[in-house]
Amino acid sequence: MSRVGKKLVTVPSGVEINIAGKKVDVKGPKGQLSIDLPETISIKKNEDGTYSLERANEESKNKALHGLSRSLVANMVTGVTDGYAKTLEITGTGYRVVQKGNDLEFALGYSHPVLFPAPAGISFKVESPTRFQILGIDKQAVGEAAAKVRKLRKQDPYKGKGIRLENEVIRRKAGKAGK
Repeated sequence: MSRVGKKLVTVPSGVEINIAGKKVDVKGPKGQLSIDLPETISIKKNEDGTYSLERANEESKNKALHGLSRSLVANMVTGVTDGYAKTLEITGTGYRVVQKGNDLEFALGYSHPVLFPAPAGISFKVESPTRFQILGIDKQAVGEAAAKVRKLRKQDPYKGKGIRLENEVIRRKAGKAGK
């Protein structure tokens, strides 16, 4: 069996999981998420209140889907209880971020300010002009929004300017060797 797939999904108090065929709905204090499981994966509630996922057969594709499906359900439970956050930092002279309503406005060295609208289910929290957080209950949506923000000004390996994740290490390159 898949090591990840055979782990049980524990459900804290205040979280409710509804199973309707292959559709799994998770409802908690921060919101509601749902997912459609693959045809070969099934979910059932155990007597102790935990949930387990099982696969139909031992094909390699189903083994991979087994672990993936379990992780997705566990991430939904975590999302509706605690939520997810990614912290990003901006480095560079004059580079900054300002919150305008639900959106972010960046000054990234271009001739114009860059406006980044908040995707559905995502909120922003600006801690300082060079540091901000992306918050949400859907782990995939938070990561995707962080990737799109980073794409606005990729981290430069020579000067170190750009947008990066909080603990991300950028390998610096040596510049041109002078004579």
